[in-house]
Parts: sequence; C-alpha cells; structure tokens
Amino acid sequence: MGLAAGYHAAKAGHDVVVLEAGPIPGGMAAHFDFGGLSIERFYHFVCKSDRDTFALLDELGLGDSMRWVPTSMGYYIGGKLHDWGDPLALLKFPELSFAAKLRYGLMMFLATKRRAPGSLERTTARRWIESWCGRATYDRLWRSLFDLKFHEYADNISAAWIWTRLKRIGTSRRSLFQEELGYIEGGSETLVAALVAAIESRGGEVRCAAPVERVEIAEGRVTGVKIGGQVEAFDAVICTTPTPYVPGMIPGLPDALKARYAAIKNIGVVCLILKLARSVTPHFWVNVADASMRIPGFVEFSNLRPTGEHIVYLPYYMPAEHEAFMQPDEDYIAEAKEYLCRINPALQEQDLLDWRIGRLRHAQPVCPPGFADMIPPIQTPIEGLQIADTCFYYPEDRGISESVRVGKEMAEAL
Repeated sequence: MGLAAGYHAAKAGHDVVVLEAGPIPGGMAAHFDFGGLSIERFYHFVCKSDRDTFALLDELGLGDSMRWVPTSMGYYIGGKLHDWGDPLALLKFPELSFAAKLRYGLMMFLATKRRAPGSLERTTARRWIESWCGRATYDRLWRSLFDLKFHEYADNISAAWIWTRLKRIGTSRRSLFQEELGYIEGGSETLVAALVAAIESRGGEVRCAAPVERVEIAEGRVTGVKIGGQVEAFDAVICTTPTPYVPGMIPGLPDALKARYAAIKNIGVVCLILKLARSVTPHFWVNVADASMRIPGFVEFSNLRPTGEHIVYLPYYMPAEHEAFMQPDEDYIAEAKEYLCRINPALQEQDLLDWRIGRLRHAQPVCPPGFADMIPPIQTPIEGLQIADTCFYYPEDRGISESVRVGKEMAEAL
C-alpha cells in the first residue's frame, strides 16, 4: 500500500520519500532468498476479481506477467483428506448429511451472487453460517477454523468479512467445477521491484531500514517525520503502518482519535515455510479441522506457482501476547512435520529439505459486527496526514489488490 501510494504520488508530480522500517521494501508482499528460490515471506495469490492489481500491472508494463492455474481445495477432517470446493466434492463429502450438503451449497452459491454486505455487517459469521447450515455443520466444519484463527474473538467476527472472502474465492473459477487462481510471474517481488523502479525513475526515494519514530505536527498540520533521531520536513504524510503503532508514533493526534486506533485488535501469525522433496497433497489450500492440530489449514504454494521444489506454508494464528508466539522455531518445525506426515503418510523425515519461520505481531485485523463504524476516516483532522492499514479494506480482507486500490486513493487525495 505504501509503495502504491508513493508511485501514484510521484506520478502526479510530488517529491516522494517512501520510508520502510524493514531491510527491504514490500511489507507483507516482500520476498526472501529460500536457498536460491525467491519467494514471499507470506503467501499471496490472485483472484479474477482483483481488478486493481490488473490495472496496476498494465500501467507498469507487466500486464503479460499474470499466470492462471486450475487449482483445488481439500479438507482434512476425521483423520482423512477429502476433496473440497466444488459441487461434486460436496456431494461426496462424508461428514455431512444430504440435507446439510444442500443447505451448505445453497449458502455458498448465494454468497457469490450477493452484491453488498447489507445486514451481514451487523451479524456474526457464526450466526450467519448457522442460520443457513445449522449448528451441527458450523461445529463440524467452521468452529475450529475460527477458534484457531481468532482465539477469544472467534464468536464475534463479522459475517460481512467472511462473506467477501467466500465471494472472492467462489467467483475465481474457470467453471462451476474448476477453481482457477493466479500468480504474478516471479512472485509479488515482480510488482514490488517495478513500483520501486517507477518511484525512483520519477525522482523519488525508497529508503529501507528507516523506521519512523514520530510524525511531527504543529498548528494542526503535518510538518515532518523523525527518523534516526533527526526530523525531516514534509508537507504530507501517508501512514500505512499497522494501526496499533499509530498512537505512539503520532502523539499529536486528538486523544479520541488515538483511542479509536487503539480499539482495533489484531491477531499475529507465526508462518512456517517448508521446502519438501515431495508433495503433501494435490491441492493448493487444505482446511484442517482436527482437535489435535493447532493449524486451521495450510497452503501448498507450489501447486499454484511452479517453484522447482515443493513449498508449503503453515500459518499459526494467535495474539502476539500468546505464550506460544515466541515458542522455539525447532518446536514448531517438529510439530509441523508430524502434522504433514499424518496427512500424507508417504512423507518421510528426510523429505524436509529446508525451512524458515516468519512472525508478524499484527497480521490479521479482528473485524467484529459493526466494524465499518469503528474504522476512522483515512483523512485525519490533521492537515496533510492520512492513515490506513489493512483493516481499512474492510469488508475485504488483506490482499495486494486492496492495497494498491487504497494506496492510489490516498495519493489522489493529495
């Protein structure tokens, strides 16, 4: 989002400096070197509704870099892996009655046809799903997914938020029976590098390892930013850090506004990335509903983007204050190996070739019913100051398309 804002601001003729706290640009879309493979620290995929991504790729001369792949989903439940995600798989699924399957299928079909959240904004995901599918289906298929992703917030997540996720995936299809997802050739690094180059070619600067200490405010307007103990003058600031950092970083905001940012909760993530000698499943995404496993699912990324090796992401979501957040890496890896070998007994200890772990304290905003009213305006009462993070995409979830859309809107507002 920050790079997109910087690009559009530079294109409009502003003098732009993008300040990145990390060692490389890109935020959650940044890559790392995984034993010679350049890959995202946190997995990304593209859906057919991601029009803002396509528009930006075209603008940067990367329109031909999109690749589309027929993909599938699985469900590990009852100690077995099942196909999931299309009408035939639903009919063969042994964990639901025939009546429950019909109700579930109707809910999913109508979710893809719905145009706006409407009443879903004021109800919980649990209540919405139970009203369509019944409590038994919610308990069997959904409860553990919400519990493992949102913990104590699980029963109070907005139905509008889950609806947009279902619609985005449900409409990215080649046919009724075939899901189709996309990736950018070379990964999200292709887009990140193009944005950096476009900013710099217009006289802008992308400065890494430059965490902002404070945004300076005087007489109701932005005057500059403190970096490395020094204040640099700026006429406008677009802040895209996670909202929990905002009150401390911008102490000159009105107290009531700082309280609104502080009220937005976030879930952290410990994301394991494994390089394997063989595939775990034929699916891109597998939901996991097993009381003995601490993951809501995993992504076999190499079933979307050809990577040369088999790459699997296993996200453990939890509040950053949770005691397990800083659990030793080796404990996570041992547990993940046990999970994957249980799902695919053909996997052996020696099939694990390499691994990395990424941690984010603020990975997933918690969106309760009525969340739209909780989000402050992007334009603050401070002249020249705009603030947005991933929760401002609501009811849409985190994603590159929403990032570039909001980034562009903030640059245009200058």
